[in-house]
Amino acid sequence: MSYLGGHFFKHLTSSISTRAPPNRLASIWSAKYQQQSHNFAANSYSLNGGSITGDDSPYLSVRICCPNHAADAFSESLMCFGASSTTIDLQDYRDSDKQIWITSIFNISQDVKGSVSLAADSVGLKEMPTYEVEMLDHTDWIKQTQESFHPMEIIDGIWIVPEWRSPPNPHAINIILNPGLAFGTGDHPTTKLCLLLLHRSIKGGESFLDYGTGSGILAIAALKFGAELSVGLDIEPQAITSAMYNAALNNIGPDKLLLSLVPSKNSPQFENEAQNEISTEHDSSNLNNIFVKEKYDVVIANILLYPLLDLADRIVSYAMPGAAVGISGIISEQVPSVVEHYSQFLDDIRVKTMEDWACISGSKKRNS
Repeated sequence: MSYLGGHFFKHLTSSISTRAPPNRLASIWSAKYQQQSHNFAANSYSLNGGSITGDDSPYLSVRICCPNHAADAFSESLMCFGASSTTIDLQDYRDSDKQIWITSIFNISQDVKGSVSLAADSVGLKEMPTYEVEMLDHTDWIKQTQESFHPMEIIDGIWIVPEWRSPPNPHAINIILNPGLAFGTGDHPTTKLCLLLLHRSIKGGESFLDYGTGSGILAIAALKFGAELSVGLDIEPQAITSAMYNAALNNIGPDKLLLSLVPSKNSPQFENEAQNEISTEHDSSNLNNIFVKEKYDVVIANILLYPLLDLADRIVSYAMPGAAVGISGIISEQVPSVVEHYSQFLDDIRVKTMEDWACISGSKKRNS
């Protein structure tokens, strides 16, 4: 991860010479992950005129200036300390001697100064970054997204089409999408890489798990490619809402696509807790099987570096022995550490890159 309102947002990054210790950011992310995975009942989301909105309340758009070389780690740390999303200004982002602007989205009640300070400290910045705060309405972002989101052909005959536009080829495989407040329009390199991996992996009749589903794009695509069942997990309630809406746009029912909040990592009975928070639209007999270990033929996690490392054993545990596993949401320079970490779980590891982003794939070890 995407997104204005979602935690798995993918942010543009540069080369890094300063990075927070993985165990520190991972533990911070896990705390946020644990807190948010229990908040589904406390948040209400509605479908408003074809667009998915959190509510009518404003949000804070915070532009933060930081050293270019620390942009990636700082962006990820901001999300650990309260930001809903981060995006990096592409202008001059490859010049490590320059400052760069990062735009972050915060809830209006968030302590922005405290969050920025904690994030800066976690990545070793010696000075408090300067920042600007602007209050905006969710409709501003939705309008901007709609204006910039056009139909795109991922590979020959497979299109991602926004809900408000007509498919260029009605006879193609068209994945209709309204990202709402969740990440996943298909235009980010990691999403494209995962879609290509998914297309190669789905032969027909498979079960698929999308760990960090966002808008549900991968889970929906898997069914369009021929999977028998898709499951989408996320820690953000608005991502589940978005994915449910997009499933309906594609005439996919809860018998084919199951959606759930991810249970707390530290909960000893996470399966039972998660089942209590899953949408009641799903059939309970199917829900009982969502978190079964070694169940899925294909598992993909397109999220962030530190949760990918921290949750590696859990992510891979859902895959059947020999199943295809894909990991993305990382930049090319992070590949060696991720490959080393996942080599204990996967065989035949391969790496595909696109615009400095990477997708790592392999097959789950049969003796693990």
